[in-house]
Amino acid sequence: MGMWWMVVVAILAHTASAAVREYDWVVEYKFGWPDCKEGMVMAINGHFPGPTIHALAGDTIVVHLTNKLDTEGLVIHWHGIRQLGSPWADGAAGVTQCAISPGETFTYNFTVDKPGTHFYHGHYGMQRSAGLYGSLIINAAKGKKEPLRYDGEFNLLLSDWWHEDVLSQELDLSSRPMRWIGEAQSILINGRGQFDCSLAAQFSNKTLPICTFKDSDQCAPQRLHVEPHKTYRIRLASSTALASLNFAVQGHKLVVVEADGNYITPFATNDIDIYSGETYSVLLTTNQDPSQNYYISVGVRGRKPNTPPALTVLHYVTAPSSQLPSSPPPETPRWNDFDRSKNFSKKIFAAMGSPSPPEKFKERLILLNTQNLIDGFTKWAINNVSLAVPGTPYLGSIKYNLRSGFNWNSPPKDYPMDYDIMNPPRYRNTKQGNGIYVFPFNVTVDVILQNANGLTANASEIHPWHLHGHDFWVLGYGEGKFKPGVDEKTYNLKNPPLRNTVALYPYGWTALRFVTDNPGVWFFHCHIEPHLHMGMGVVFAEGLNRIGKVPDEALGCGLTKQFLMNRNNP
Repeated sequence: MGMWWMVVVAILAHTASAAVREYDWVVEYKFGWPDCKEGMVMAINGHFPGPTIHALAGDTIVVHLTNKLDTEGLVIHWHGIRQLGSPWADGAAGVTQCAISPGETFTYNFTVDKPGTHFYHGHYGMQRSAGLYGSLIINAAKGKKEPLRYDGEFNLLLSDWWHEDVLSQELDLSSRPMRWIGEAQSILINGRGQFDCSLAAQFSNKTLPICTFKDSDQCAPQRLHVEPHKTYRIRLASSTALASLNFAVQGHKLVVVEADGNYITPFATNDIDIYSGETYSVLLTTNQDPSQNYYISVGVRGRKPNTPPALTVLHYVTAPSSQLPSSPPPETPRWNDFDRSKNFSKKIFAAMGSPSPPEKFKERLILLNTQNLIDGFTKWAINNVSLAVPGTPYLGSIKYNLRSGFNWNSPPKDYPMDYDIMNPPRYRNTKQGNGIYVFPFNVTVDVILQNANGLTANASEIHPWHLHGHDFWVLGYGEGKFKPGVDEKTYNLKNPPLRNTVALYPYGWTALRFVTDNPGVWFFHCHIEPHLHMGMGVVFAEGLNRIGKVPDEALGCGLTKQFLMNRNNP
């Protein structure tokens, strides 16, 4: 009786300290000027980017999401939230729910279980490219101590921006032959960038004029106002559709302390590479000349930088606010210096006291990333299968055993070991499929991501891979083709970082490990928006007999719609 009473008291204490944070959101298009040029943005309650959610670990988030788009469905994915017990709220169209139809409202209801820097974004079509994103910041639970010490914080959401509208981009990518959308016109910091002027024009040999702004200008940069001799936490999240980015603050060291919502062993650096889907926290100490201001620069890495860096200013309150820095902004490292990129990734280790990975795996997938063709249409494929998500969400088909909802046969778990990753594919054609990988509950799974050459010679791209519903341990990176029985010996099993997004570098491999301890159906995909649009993803299902109640409202399409109508009207 005593132990039972202690459990009840603990539950009541947790309930008393946790809060329910409820929001009513309406999504619709509006005209905006993200980079000083007018275009259509996808706004939440009239705001672009969307509102920032602040919560404490243990809180429940309730979002009533109304779709006011005239012709498009809608979902929102809560990037980095594991959705323990609520897989239907993950917000992946065709995987965990039906898209919300125009005029309809859907309610997301989930608990945020641990502190961290996260964000949310659209996960239907390419709506993230249209500006459907915002920040999601989880602080330590009430009564718990934040291990980091700082005097203030800033939240920077980084994105890329095209002047071509998203529906046109989708048509470009789905055309035969494909019409490549090109590089973004601008990089945005908190939804603000400058396309036709520069904050550093006086240091440039280009013809762009110096930027001048009115207070009401939507593209005016948000300056970071700081006091001398203080330490600030800067939370960074990348919601880019295509670009890998590099973040630097002129004259200031950055101490990296958090990655994807997990504390890491702190290390100092002059700049930080951040890939689409990743989040970081860095600590910055204002120890420079307090009579000066300093550039903050966000430049493109991993792709030829046809997009100019985004700039804003670190403003020391002891200096004139209108005063621009007196020297040029930090120069973005060379775009294709991949050794530099890998060296940064290899500096990231879990903080002391972090969970350790199981020593051995039970199941393993080796996933070959290739660019291919289907009837002349350009696609991305995994083990020679380009993913085409079915019309009935996987979660509904599995929950109600609807066998015709998708192909229940597993896709290939590896690829022919004689495949030449260094050259274009010998057989250029691939096939579409919607099969998934099904795992038992609570087993350890290793995933080896293997990169390769694309359709043209000497072309292998960075792919940032994001796993829904989980954090995973990043065990290591390697060059060339992964060698089973050999490369496992290089794994870091002592202090590998926990992440939810990881970079796969050109012509190399990345190894990760996770435990199937979250019953549900989970997307695992390249976070580059055009690549996912062209089939670059897989789906994991686990603990199928442990999936709890799924709201009917999540499954009102496809085969589940008819099933639920028949069940409710016998």
